[in-house]
Amino acid sequence: MTSATRDVAPALSAIQAPVRTELDRVGEELRRIVLSDFEMIEEVNEHLLFLKGKLFRPTLLLLSAQVGTEPDDSALTLAAVVELVHLATLVHDDAVDHSVLRRGLPTVNSLWTHQVAIIMGDYLYSRGVSELARIGNIEALRVLAKAANDMSVGEMRQLTSYDALDFTEDGYYRLIAAKTASLMSAACEMGALASDQAHREILADYGHSLGMAFQIADDLLDYTGTEDVTGKPSGHDLRERKVTLPLVWALGCASDEEDREIRTFFTHDEPSDDEIQRIVEIVESRGGLEYARERARHYANRAETALSELPDGLSTDALRDAVSYAVDRRR
Repeated sequence: MTSATRDVAPALSAIQAPVRTELDRVGEELRRIVLSDFEMIEEVNEHLLFLKGKLFRPTLLLLSAQVGTEPDDSALTLAAVVELVHLATLVHDDAVDHSVLRRGLPTVNSLWTHQVAIIMGDYLYSRGVSELARIGNIEALRVLAKAANDMSVGEMRQLTSYDALDFTEDGYYRLIAAKTASLMSAACEMGALASDQAHREILADYGHSLGMAFQIADDLLDYTGTEDVTGKPSGHDLRERKVTLPLVWALGCASDEEDREIRTFFTHDEPSDDEIQRIVEIVESRGGLEYARERARHYANRAETALSELPDGLSTDALRDAVSYAVDRRR
């Protein structure tokens, strides 16, 4: 049985064990990089550093750096920069979506203003770029710049998709490749840049497939999770009239009556919990959840295939376990 088909996902703490010492230092590196003598920026920084999540992307980078040869001293800084860029995208996304909670805590835009959130996201991006320039790693800068550009274009595609219900399956894959898989791929590739560059392309491919599986699984949690699991209300995407893979599939199978229900739902500015539950029921009955699970497993298998080309070791094993974690996580 491969890790992608386990019944129970490994704990993230177990995946992070080979790089636990380095991860403990990422927080210190983050503080060093974002340090500012401007009071407002420092105040928001404190909130963001408290908000920082499970450091999944820095974990991928550090594990990738340990595949093969010993990583150089730049790995820790690269890990912190990747987390900064991830934080910046979350701050911008929350501002665009007018979200009030992130991981159960108030967002920057809800505590301060949307203007402050946009500026802080820009600040985090600029600090990350400055660090890459400081250490002189031009290849890492190139990789991260491409990922940042892909994420921006993906966000614009989503923002300018005027009829959400016309969203196609191919469009969905293109969107999550830009918004999620691009940064995970960059994290793994940047890990190789701090170590054995012979594995650079393999790790980039692994990170892309992992990111695709991760986002599909995350979109599934919006239909199957609860607030204590996801850190946001269940049905959050539906409340914002975002169409993800489960609904894309269901729309292609829905009856005329179900199609009308879905389209009526998307005209409501503030749908009720009962209305959201009804859409979830339609999606589930039409196989949307199971189809999304199958597609997540497809990308998970592709990620594992990429890992088969890497040398055996604790870090490769942890990257393999990360695939199962991405697909089967519950929190």
